[in-house]
Amino acid sequence: MAGRFTPGPTRTTVRGGHVAVPGGVPHPASAPGRRRTWTPPEPIDLGLVLGPLRRGPGDPTFRTTPDGSVWRATLTPAGPGTLRVALRAGVAEAEAWGPGAEWLLEQLPELLGAADDPAAFEPRHRLVALARHRRPGLRLTRTGLVLESLIPSILEQKVTTDEAYRAWRLLVRRFGEPAPGPAAGRMHVMPAPRTWALIPSWEWHRAGVDDKRASTILRAVRVARRLEEAVGLDPVKAQARLELIPGIGPWTSAEVVQRSHGAADSVTVGDLHLPRIVGYALAGDRDADDEVMLSLLEPYAGQRHRAARFILLSGRTPPRRVPKMPVWDIGRL
Repeated sequence: MAGRFTPGPTRTTVRGGHVAVPGGVPHPASAPGRRRTWTPPEPIDLGLVLGPLRRGPGDPTFRTTPDGSVWRATLTPAGPGTLRVALRAGVAEAEAWGPGAEWLLEQLPELLGAADDPAAFEPRHRLVALARHRRPGLRLTRTGLVLESLIPSILEQKVTTDEAYRAWRLLVRRFGEPAPGPAAGRMHVMPAPRTWALIPSWEWHRAGVDDKRASTILRAVRVARRLEEAVGLDPVKAQARLELIPGIGPWTSAEVVQRSHGAADSVTVGDLHLPRIVGYALAGDRDADDEVMLSLLEPYAGQRHRAARFILLSGRTPPRRVPKMPVWDIGRL
């Protein structure tokens, strides 16, 4: 999709916790970073677009501020970077810091859904049509990064979301580095692959991560470069590459490409709750399994993930009958 790009006048890099500007005069890390504006062709909802990148309310890589800005700290191919995005009168205003600042600004349109095509979606159910009408600003983000979505998705395997969020928060804060720019101290960039590989076993256990999930992450980071190259593949082939890693199945690979590729059709299978939610919303079936869910979503072939997002946004969920998954103390196992 077309959009307007307006580069900011300031060109900066970050070295040693200070911002270096032309002329070599260091400034505190709170000095202005690189800036860019981009005008989406249609209005977007920043929370709906970027919300899937947040791993819980205490995610050290993601936060929102009262002025409506979204902050994101990540490890780019160019190095650590911090991005702040805000919408002002329909224009996305972004500022970035760190070695990865330029990369983050270049990716800004796709991050905000420029590669997405919401017009390709046609509601087949009244509930879905109503959800789309109420949430017209939904776009599917495309981060262009695999590992940043893969590792937290592995942490979410077979445990409660609270357990997974806690593990992500503890590991990133302990082994990541402070985010560049004014977010330093409050936000962290996730560890580099080599750092993940060097985390001792007792630190995984301290974070509540069992040996199976820790081993899966260690196998993934050893081939991090090959996994990151999957952003150049279509979502189906990207999922197949991810699933070559023992411990990564269709649930995890779908969760990744939904974010890294903006994959509109990569519906999550193997989820504890999603089939029941889709089954109840579309057919009144609160005992639906993956097979039933996929059958109900078949009219949305090519757009099944987007349909599932609208169903979740509708708020129509079945009454809870399944007991909450217990929180395991792996130190006692």
